[in-house]
Amino acid sequence: MPDTRQRGRFITLEGIDGAGKSTHLPWLKDTLERQGRQVWISREPGGTPLGERLREMLLHEPMTPITEALLMFAARREHCEREIWPRLADGAWIVCDRFADATYAYQGGGYGVALEAIAQLERLTLGDFRPDLTLVFDVPVEVGRERISQPRGGRALDKFERERGEFFTRVRDTYLQRARAEPNRMRVIDATRSPAAIQSELLSIVEAL
Repeated sequence: MPDTRQRGRFITLEGIDGAGKSTHLPWLKDTLERQGRQVWISREPGGTPLGERLREMLLHEPMTPITEALLMFAARREHCEREIWPRLADGAWIVCDRFADATYAYQGGGYGVALEAIAQLERLTLGDFRPDLTLVFDVPVEVGRERISQPRGGRALDKFERERGEFFTRVRDTYLQRARAEPNRMRVIDATRSPAAIQSELLSIVEAL
């Protein structure tokens, strides 16, 4: 794991499907680079060749929720070992589309895997490593579902995106509960606003970091 004195910072973007986090990720990267930062962007599941292969399985293959959680953390450990920790140690800023909070929200809140079991997996695979900042893009479930129903350039919905509204309500509630429990790390962004308003808030948050 990287020395806590390292110069890099680890920023994660979270939220239900359709919250718009992926829309703002390139903007955030460009903004940080204009400030003179070395920036690397990634995603989970994914981030490594093995992680990308696991991503295809996780997004499209039927499996039990606990199996999903185990595979998520296996891919996450590989991601950290091979990419995240070395880059942070070299001073890079990393912006990642989803990280461990997503497992709590989707496999825990959404599918009912015990949160303590997820916490045990987190401790086993990550120790005390956590993001420096987590931006939770928040929209009502109906807004997220409307957004993901729009044309997507021919890409089919994955198995999570096809879930019912009740599933996303549980996912959203878990994100908001975690944000209330960790207000110093997790910042909730009202993602129903215009892109300009959202980016103005993101800029002030990142500059403070």
